[in-house]
Amino acid sequence: MRLVVDLNRCQGYAQCAFLAPEVFTMHGEETLVYDPAAEDEHREKVARAVAACPVRAITAEGLDDTPRTATANATPFAGSRPESSDAG
Repeated sequence: MRLVVDLNRCQGYAQCAFLAPEVFTMHGEETLVYDPAAEDEHREKVARAVAACPVRAITAEGLDDTPRTATANATPFAGSRPESSDAG
């Protein structure tokens, strides 16, 4: 699995570091340090971290074969609630 974090987009919310501390860590208050070649054993945690990034700064290549449960249980970021289809 190959990870790329757009460090210009990253705002240091650290959701990735909370969800996948084996792969993402914060150095100081704003600097993200990560393993660009994360091990497959961290696939589920990385999928959750990618889904939780509020600014969508993380790209993960090789997550396509992740079991659906890994992304289905991912913590959504703020404002990601689906719109209601009935106009109350």
